[in-house]
Amino acid sequence: MRHRPVLSRKRYRPARLWLALLGSFLMVLGLTSTAAYGRTAAPAGAAAEQVLTWTAGDPIDRYLSAPKTAVAGKATIVFENSAATGNTTGMPHTLTFSVSDPEFNNDVTLNILANPADDQGGRHTAEVTLTPGRYFYHCTMPGHEAMQGILTVTEDGGGEDSTAPGTSAKVDGDKNADGAYVGQATVTVSATDDGSGVDTVEYAVGADGAWQPYTAPVVVNEVGTHTIRYRATDKAGNTAAEKSVDFTVVAPPTDDRTPPETSATVSGEKDGQGRYLGMATVTVTASDTGSGVNTIEYALGADGAWQPYTAPVMVHETGTHLVRYRATDKAGNAAAGKSVDFTVVAPPTQDKTPPETSAKVEGDKNSDNAYITSAKVTITATDAESGVDKAEYSLDGGPYLAYTTTVIVDRVGYHTVAHRATDKAGNTSVAKQVSFTVAESGGVPAPNCPEFDERLTVIVGTVDTGVPNRITGNRCTINELIEDEKDWSSHALFLKHVDGVLDKLLAAGVIDAREHKKIYRAAKQSGIGMPGQDEGYKKLFDGTADSFAKWQQVGGGKFGLNADGTITSSTAVDGMGMLWFPGRQYGDFSLKLQWRDDAPGAGNANSGVFVRFPDVHDNPEESRPEWVAIKYGHEVQILDRPDGDMYKTGSVYGFDRIGLAGAGVTPKGTWNDYEIRVVDQHYSVYRNGVLLNEFDNNGGQVFEPPRGDDPGTDGRRYASGYIGLQVHSTTDVVSYRDIRIKEL
Repeated sequence: MRHRPVLSRKRYRPARLWLALLGSFLMVLGLTSTAAYGRTAAPAGAAAEQVLTWTAGDPIDRYLSAPKTAVAGKATIVFENSAATGNTTGMPHTLTFSVSDPEFNNDVTLNILANPADDQGGRHTAEVTLTPGRYFYHCTMPGHEAMQGILTVTEDGGGEDSTAPGTSAKVDGDKNADGAYVGQATVTVSATDDGSGVDTVEYAVGADGAWQPYTAPVVVNEVGTHTIRYRATDKAGNTAAEKSVDFTVVAPPTDDRTPPETSATVSGEKDGQGRYLGMATVTVTASDTGSGVNTIEYALGADGAWQPYTAPVMVHETGTHLVRYRATDKAGNAAAGKSVDFTVVAPPTQDKTPPETSAKVEGDKNSDNAYITSAKVTITATDAESGVDKAEYSLDGGPYLAYTTTVIVDRVGYHTVAHRATDKAGNTSVAKQVSFTVAESGGVPAPNCPEFDERLTVIVGTVDTGVPNRITGNRCTINELIEDEKDWSSHALFLKHVDGVLDKLLAAGVIDAREHKKIYRAAKQSGIGMPGQDEGYKKLFDGTADSFAKWQQVGGGKFGLNADGTITSSTAVDGMGMLWFPGRQYGDFSLKLQWRDDAPGAGNANSGVFVRFPDVHDNPEESRPEWVAIKYGHEVQILDRPDGDMYKTGSVYGFDRIGLAGAGVTPKGTWNDYEIRVVDQHYSVYRNGVLLNEFDNNGGQVFEPPRGDDPGTDGRRYASGYIGLQVHSTTDVVSYRDIRIKEL
């Protein structure tokens, strides 16, 4: 859910769509009731004995006000989330009573949704009957987990419980003649409450010890004088006054005359001189085979005061340090003091500056300034701080490859080489590029390869092998030689072709035997050439100007056709919009396409595929036609960015969210195969042959509403509709190609 005004880019859903999303969410969980939206009046003649009011506003982490206690019996619940209570953004909130936690009462089913734009102005009421005990309430909308609390209900007619619990403590154990406990003492705390009942019991060790929950008797075996403090709180919130018990523990009789053994270690990251960078951690240990260790102490510096050692000591201050330590056993034997000394220095300044790169192109040129036969590209990278870790280059928009030696480009035509470098601190430079032309006259002709395929790994059909897509001896890539895009007459014929290609690559040393098996296994899994494998798919965009002309742009932004048969969102025309295919509507289908993240710099593309939305020009109530797809269809998200929108690649936007942990990330500048399968109201999303997400839309409920009706009001969607591609902004650059669809 979004927590800011829904004005920019992905935050585009109006208030009524928020209601739709939550309504759908609650229906799926079976939580809605007639009282859930505040439209149930009290029965005739009935009058609630008390009014309990909750308010909400702009904050998403808390209710602005909420009651803490109530009396058992009838009550009027008021929940207001309006402009009057401080809601300036239109953000909806809910008030929900939990019915699934056995620790709390579960006899009141209440789900109230309030929004300043709803038909009651954000103020809703419901009549309930409360029973003694505690109710847990919270906001059911994702992102509002911290909006919660507890309502304590006391007996009807008895008035509010204002009496704190009664508490007592008992100390048990073997005593000596002086009344001291020998070896150990056990403290048992008791609490009773005749009103609302005991809620919590706590104890603390010593005069200044922190309070902690009391769950079992406290065993004290350290020799010395001790104080245990205790208190209790009832369900109405009344806390008893603190009490305490004092006692002494002495060691059991022993002939132990040997003090404990002690040692200390210093740990942390060191520099070349053995000094600790930023922090040193001192860990003290002590052991005693006689009466056992009783206390361990440490002191900072030669004159520092002794203090109890309870955990490793972390020293952050720069300079030379001395830490002293000692221990005593339960028989009173004290070990001689020891010490460790060390030096802490400030860590080196973190390198935040990326390397500098440059490229030099050399070779013989003709009169047109084109390189004859070939061009040699030499890349240089420097870094004055942590040093260069790696340099990379990309030829003609292909994948980035490790730069190890001069790159020789001998394909005739116009070329661009992009280059970048990463230092040892992890900083990567912004890619630069150099362009040039290799002349036809006297040049080496382009290799006779099938369709150009520069993907990073070998992908057969939609099966990603993970094997690098290397350039082979004839200057074609492995993917290009496999030719999985051809129309094979049989699966056996395709496998025979692949096996022959792989045998040659194995003999030439391009691949090894393990990679041979992986690629051949992927070819078998791909099913290419099998009856019906890729039959029936109709090209919606095949890279030609004629097919691109059949699409239509609405809203902001723009897609442009490239010379290589791809389309790319504009870096010059800003705004959010959509390129849609108005040729026909589709019901059940498999939609396949390829997309590539071409966002500049360190950014990541943000886009999506819209499906099953109505004609964008046939909804006169919508002033922006691209909103028809947003409000009436489903968007299958494309976003590999770790920050920003919570919906990542493969999510069904606004309905079914997956994050990067589920979607994974593919490198920028590489093509991804995407398949969206829709059957009835079941959506399946695949990337590179891997199932990313499955989503059932509202249990399969679909309808065809009259014009002007907003299907967002109950979360349902159309049974058929159009296809569209989102353009998000001039910085969220994305490319598409090979768009095809098959009706199922």
